[in-house]
Amino acid sequence: MTRPAYILCGTPRTGSTLLCGLLTDHGLGAPHSFYRREDIADWPEGWGLPPRDTVGEPAFQRAYLAAAIAEGRGGTPVFGLRLMQETLPELSAILDTLFPGLPTDRARLERAFGRLAYLHISRGDKLAQAISLVRARQSGLWHRARDGTEIERTAPAKTPAYDYALLSATLANIEAQDAAWHRWFAAQDITPLSLSYEILVNNPAASLARICQALGQPAPDPATITPATARLSDAVNEDWAARFRQDARK
Repeated sequence: MTRPAYILCGTPRTGSTLLCGLLTDHGLGAPHSFYRREDIADWPEGWGLPPRDTVGEPAFQRAYLAAAIAEGRGGTPVFGLRLMQETLPELSAILDTLFPGLPTDRARLERAFGRLAYLHISRGDKLAQAISLVRARQSGLWHRARDGTEIERTAPAKTPAYDYALLSATLANIEAQDAAWHRWFAAQDITPLSLSYEILVNNPAASLARICQALGQPAPDPATITPATARLSDAVNEDWAARFRQDARK
């Protein structure tokens, strides 16, 4: 029997960290961004892999893939991988070296990870998404737990500053990445399960139930679903959105 597997396809600040936590908490794999450029150097040490310069690139990549699959299962029958659009070309190139001659990205991904369900999470309010991304980059704070403690910080605390040009460029980049996912799904003949950030944060049980149905897994009891992360948006986000729309009309 084929083990269930999925790729969570997204762009930054669409709730993918929240969703990955929920999936992990309820035995639906342990998805992470195993092939994110910034993280790919950190995983091998924790997995106990030999240094890549001692075994050669092909052997290292084979070992890395096997370890990523084991980690992405998290001791469950289900495998999960989070994949941002900007990481897709790099992952496809890696898999092409391991499985040469396959004609498409989809063929390479499914040769590596098995029969896949594709989950596409996006955010309807892309201006809010851009504001969230800019604030995270400026402040260094990316995620906070429900009790207020910081989960992920990448830089010392700094007060974010409104910047119309920066927001405009970030918004355009987010829109381009989301459009690129849609083009890729069409080119690969994939019909993804579409997930909404707005629905996820307001009704996580409904989002998990849809994913479980797609994977052929039992849905968790809604009473057991408690998101581990808290929303970071506040009055500052609302003020920036109003200022941006006003500046855009000028």
